[in-house]
Amino acid sequence: MVLASTSTIYGSKYLEYLFPVIKNLFSNSKNILFIPYARPNGLSHKSYTDLVNDTFDQLNLSVFGIDDFNDPVENINRCDGIFIGGGNSFLLLDSIQRYNLIRPITKKVNSGTPFLGTSAGTNICGTSIGTTNDMPIVHPSSLKSLNLIPFNINPHYIDPIKGSKHMGESREIRIKEFHKFNDQIVIGLREGSYLQTQENNIILKGLNTARVFKKNCDPLEIEPEFNLIKLLN
Repeated sequence: MVLASTSTIYGSKYLEYLFPVIKNLFSNSKNILFIPYARPNGLSHKSYTDLVNDTFDQLNLSVFGIDDFNDPVENINRCDGIFIGGGNSFLLLDSIQRYNLIRPITKKVNSGTPFLGTSAGTNICGTSIGTTNDMPIVHPSSLKSLNLIPFNINPHYIDPIKGSKHMGESREIRIKEFHKFNDQIVIGLREGSYLQTQENNIILKGLNTARVFKKNCDPLEIEPEFNLIKLLN
């Protein structure tokens, strides 16, 4: 799995900074399934799928949308790669729950099918979406998500800006609030960074450090190439 904080970094085109990683991840995939349910900016499923199709075409990779055929579960079963894009995490999780896709997705990924997530598509891979930055525009039946990794992620993590006059809560404060009622580790994943999982390893990749939050502990800064499995031991 490759789980990225964002699909687009400043000054680049959609997914461009991840092109080498995506090409390697899906090197043996002929039918990559795209799940557009998060719908950034209210984009239609078709428009979102077309964007991904055009982008992956530059890498000579073949993509089809989960709406292209009648049965979403069958589409998951027939694919040999999965990409879940960003947008609104509540909408994404609600859609996956309503179509009963949690078990088919987790079964497929746990069997070794390559998986790419960006933003909301990364957030949904944790134990819950309780550390998303999104507004609850819909209400899923539960905040529990795919649980493909044994902790939560806060995508687009940003540090307090020195000298800023913003009086609202920082991301760090919000995560501390989360830990008043929840126990799982939270990874603050900065822009341009991603997690790469293979076998039993979860490695921080990209140019930036990440911030790790454990309940009742001071935050920990980790460098690229750090294996997050160490945190669980």
